[in-house]
Amino acid sequence: MGATDGTAGLGNLEARVRFEMECLGYPSRPWTTGKSRDGIAVHDVIVVGGGQSGVSIAFRLLRERITNVRVLDRNPAGTEGPWVTFARMQTLRTPKVVTGPELGIPSLSPRAWWEAQFGARSWDSLNRIPREAWQAYLMWVRKTVDIDVGNDTEVTDIEPLADGLLAVHAHAGGIAQRLLARKVVLATGIEGCGRWAVPATITDVLPRTCYAHTADPIDFRLLAGKAVAVVGAGASAFDNAAMALEAGAASVEIFVRRERLPTVNPNRWMEFAGFLRHFGDLDDARKWRFMKFIFEMNQPPPQDTFDRCARHANFFMHLGCPINHLHFEDGRIKFSSPRATHAFDFLIAGTGFVVDLAGRPELARFHDQIACWSDRYRPPAGEDHPLLGAYPYLSGNFQFTEKTPGSAPFLSSIFSYTFAAMPSLACSAGISALKFGIDRIANGITRALFVEDADLHLQSLQQYDDPELNILTLPRTA
Repeated sequence: MGATDGTAGLGNLEARVRFEMECLGYPSRPWTTGKSRDGIAVHDVIVVGGGQSGVSIAFRLLRERITNVRVLDRNPAGTEGPWVTFARMQTLRTPKVVTGPELGIPSLSPRAWWEAQFGARSWDSLNRIPREAWQAYLMWVRKTVDIDVGNDTEVTDIEPLADGLLAVHAHAGGIAQRLLARKVVLATGIEGCGRWAVPATITDVLPRTCYAHTADPIDFRLLAGKAVAVVGAGASAFDNAAMALEAGAASVEIFVRRERLPTVNPNRWMEFAGFLRHFGDLDDARKWRFMKFIFEMNQPPPQDTFDRCARHANFFMHLGCPINHLHFEDGRIKFSSPRATHAFDFLIAGTGFVVDLAGRPELARFHDQIACWSDRYRPPAGEDHPLLGAYPYLSGNFQFTEKTPGSAPFLSSIFSYTFAAMPSLACSAGISALKFGIDRIANGITRALFVEDADLHLQSLQQYDDPELNILTLPRTA
């Protein structure tokens, strides 16, 4: 990377950001009415999740002059999101020119941040942004635009109250908290509508010390000299295989059920403004057809990720090899596949996640009142897809909807900016759709807050008496 004075460069850039924000600051007046309940202040919005989505949404609301916002994250500061925890790719999958967190402010963009530290030549020669650098960029954005995040705070429950408010229950440092909010945004990542899943064929047989999900903390140093099996064909499976190889594993073997790896990535096709901005405006039948095709295509591992594994002579891939008859014997993992019998020391499950609203503590209280796609849409014969049917059916602004109309009106005050939104809005809580998704969710929140308080705003208008014209002398009359 370039040899520029990064500290001075960033300082100058931050001053430029503040100038550009002032230039774009109209109208500048905060406008929400401010509420309290039993002497306790009510937040206009509580955002659960302080990663790239949560901070970007909070920033967008701030630009709309909604300042009474609280952001909570269960992780320590600097570890929000996946980038320095369970993400194990070397660089982002998305192109380096991706935007979103900057909200259209040029000096807040990834390119401006990079060039301020390393120079324009470094940016020109950069292929993709390293994931650790992306995390550093997000933290810089958060600091520069002054978004405060309550770290080490885990939300355990959302309680609907009789007056339309929501009580958000959380634990921070072992201390229980009860916060009040008018709206709640769940920005809890890919697994925010369920949980990471390891098949029972693994969990019921193996000691917990002998396997891990790709989203689990893994000390790869302990795999040095070990024989490692990886189950799955997605990008995260290959990322973890590469980490094990680079840590000195004796061998790493990937087992893939399908006969061949997919080679075409539908997510790259999706990356155009028409689709990302307006997919949510389609009718249900078209949404279903798009998503069924995308889900069934699956994504291949990126070329550089595949090559990262393939360059190792002790890496092996078995296609058309589902794992059968897995068992634990003499301290080793043993199983048969259609072609051979295998023995390993450790297994990594790249088996994704399952939609499980009941398993989310923040949704458990009312999970059965949330409408899913299977409640709202019945596909024609031949277009069934049970996994799609399990996803929540969201409004055009990311709100949960009622399974039974009129039974749970509070759901319209809870917004799910997670992978749950994929079938409804083509937003996967990733980077590519961020600039489009945060517009939708911010519009939904601001609309709801204004409409709910329209009578109060009318009363404010009727009481408004701030004179703009002072008549000191009367003009002469003819």
